Formats: sequence, C-alpha cells, structure tokens
Amino acid sequence: MASRANNYILVVFDSCRYDSMIAARPKHIRRLGKIEKRWSYATWTGPSHFNLLTGLMPHTNPKRMYAAEYYERDFLKFNQRLGARDLEFRSFVPRLYLPVLLRKLGYRTHARVSLPVLNSQTVLNQGFDSWKLMEQHNDFRAMLPEMQFDAEAPSFYMLNIGETHYPYALPDEPENEWPRISGVHGVFRHLDDLVVGGRLSRARRFNAKQLKVLRDRQIDAVKYLDGVLEELFDRVPKNTYITITSDHGELFGEDGFFGHGPTSHEKVLEVPFAEGKLR
Repeated sequence: MASRANNYILVVFDSCRYDSMIAARPKHIRRLGKIEKRWSYATWTGPSHFNLLTGLMPHTNPKRMYAAEYYERDFLKFNQRLGARDLEFRSFVPRLYLPVLLRKLGYRTHARVSLPVLNSQTVLNQGFDSWKLMEQHNDFRAMLPEMQFDAEAPSFYMLNIGETHYPYALPDEPENEWPRISGVHGVFRHLDDLVVGGRLSRARRFNAKQLKVLRDRQIDAVKYLDGVLEELFDRVPKNTYITITSDHGELFGEDGFFGHGPTSHEKVLEVPFAEGKLR
C-alpha cells in the first residue's frame, strides 16, 4: 500500500449504551466527529466483535435502500479510513476478514482485549501479528505503552475496552468495593454453580436502586475513558484514523432485564459511533 496509508485504530467500549456515552458528555471523543446512534449486528461480545472484524461497522437505520447497496457503501468507507483509493467489496473476499485484508495491504495488525471471552484461543485471532488479553479487564491506560507504530508500515489496532462492562469498575477501585449482583459476577466462571441437583437455581433478584447505581457507574466509566483517549490521541501519528464504538448496549432494568445477550431489546442494540482523523 502507498506510504500515505493511514494507521487505523478500532476502539470498542464493551457493553456501552449509546445514551450512556451521551450522558457522559465526552469532549475528546467528539474531536473525531459527531457521536451517532447506530445499531449493533449482535447482542453479545463474541459475535459482535466477529462482525466488526469482517469490516461491517454498527449500522445506521436506512430506508428505501437495498441491503446490498448499504453493505457496498459500508465497505467502501474503508477507502477513507485507510487512506486508500481502490478498495471494493471484492477486496475483502473470500475471507471477509479485515485483519487478513490489512496484512495483505502491508499492515501490522494487533489486538489488545479486556474480556476473557475474546482470548487469543478464539477464532477471532486470525490475521493478527499480535493478540493479547490484558492482565486486568478494566485498564485501558495499560494498553497505551504497548501501542507501537512502525515508520515502515501502517498499523491496525483493535482495542476492546472493559471499563464500561459490568461491574463498570475503574482500575484504581479496589475489587472488594465493586458492586456484585448474585448470579451476574463472573457469569461464565460460575455458570455451573447455579445448577443444583440437575436443576437451575434462581439467582437473587436486583432492584431499581442497584440498577441506577450501575447505570451511573457506566456513565462515569465513559467520562474516565474520555480522558484516557486524550492520552491516546497525543500518542498516535498524524496519519491515524480512529473509530470509536461499542459491541452492544446494556439493559439496566428495562422490561425487567439486566445485562445483554439473550434479548433483542433496542437498548442492547443501540450503540455509539464516532470516527475520523484528529489532524
């Protein structure tokens, strides 16, 4: 690819609702452009990240348009993101996987992830030169020193950010002070603990006051992350294009549900989206 190619960074605030980001009133994210409301293709971390890595960003809500036309326009957007001219949908086939395409174009490809469900043993780790599950699930700032940019080749980084995921904890908050809801904390680690005598036991229910605290914590996490993004913006080379979005949203008690995944509620599908170049 030509030397003018952009570095490209995809920042994914895990589980971040669109309205949580708006309520946080971030100023540094807005330096990239308007924060749009978009819709995720999936309601859970794994499949949503797979979709992002095919090159399909969270979608708008188009009307009077064929789906094929929308997909074509979405893939063509990578000409702007990468500083390219001749990328088409056919450029992505047959693998339909962005990291594979980027390596063919001469990129160094890297992933730094916060959630264990995205560990390096999953099928998502294809076409990456490096993939690392961070030691803490909630320390975006720890990723920054690991981001190196090669003067000889453009770089792609996918950053999965965990501060906006339950329990919405910042890195300096002691773990014993995190909120804990029975049946939610460490859900994958303790799924079998909920089975008693071959039957699924009922978890203790949460209340509206708890859920408001959790929603406020997610908003506070966005405020904090906006400050870390300022540090990221100061580190990246000038020719860097950045996309900031979420893999899915979160329910904080709407229709009696907390979390995400096995629900198609609009608040799980609504996600924030902003992108652009700083300079």
